[in-house]
Amino acid sequence: MKVLITGASGKLGAYVIRALAQEYELVLMSRSRPDSEFSQFPWINGDLVSWEDCRRAVAGVDAIQHIGAQPWPTDHPAMKGRVEKEALPFDATFRSNMLGTYYLMQAAVEAGVRTVVMAGSNCALGHGFRISDTPFPIDFLPIDETHLTLPEDSYSYTKRAGEDLLASFSRSYGIRTYVTRIAGVCPPERRRQMASQAKSAASWNPWLYCWVGSEDVAGAHRLLMQAAPDLPVHDVYFLNADDTTALEPTKELVERFNLTLAPLAADLEGHQSLLSNQKLRQAVGWRHRTTWRIS
Repeated sequence: MKVLITGASGKLGAYVIRALAQEYELVLMSRSRPDSEFSQFPWINGDLVSWEDCRRAVAGVDAIQHIGAQPWPTDHPAMKGRVEKEALPFDATFRSNMLGTYYLMQAAVEAGVRTVVMAGSNCALGHGFRISDTPFPIDFLPIDETHLTLPEDSYSYTKRAGEDLLASFSRSYGIRTYVTRIAGVCPPERRRQMASQAKSAASWNPWLYCWVGSEDVAGAHRLLMQAAPDLPVHDVYFLNADDTTALEPTKELVERFNLTLAPLAADLEGHQSLLSNQKLRQAVGWRHRTTWRIS
């Protein structure tokens, strides 16, 4: 089975490559050359916003692990300094995450690809990168895939809209598509830093204290691709650790910093995450195995 991995030169892409390398024939796509560790795999030097690059990358593959994306909103009012420093166009996020995904899916149809697993984001909820002064309304805890989504920025919007885009290709062409709502990817070095710098929370975290280990993300993407024939033709899954980034128990965080949510947190135990990964666990038997906590 031949699998295309987009975003192959990125930090998360490397973990997905490692998770699949022993079982599959891989093709890598990215704008810069992947690490020399992966030199045995063919590399397509391409950009998602190029239709021809997507066609070249997808030709002859059976499945796609779509990891490539612009990871923050380049048109956000608070990001102007970063955009100027990195010389990025204001529409980079929308073009990469929407047009790029559209091109990739159209190329998948043309090439007869049957399965696509895409790295989405928990930001699809709309709780992060807020632009207005309106806080994100939380209706229940822990939040699951049935919760209302209200994105304001281009990154959160494109991640949410990307879910619907893949669903439309599933309806139209029968391609099996799966999106993971990933929360705060943490490779080993980041987890070590979290452990060494851990301190008591000082305020409410609008990102909901969520995180996930890079290896666990890669494992989930492998499991979803393998289980595709037994899953619904399209689905979306939160992909986050069982616990939080905080030292304090979750219920204590809510009661100290966001008391209005206290009634919703009554059944939370220990460091339980405010996002539920139960759907993913039940679908493919995934378990979160990494930790940042020193036992």
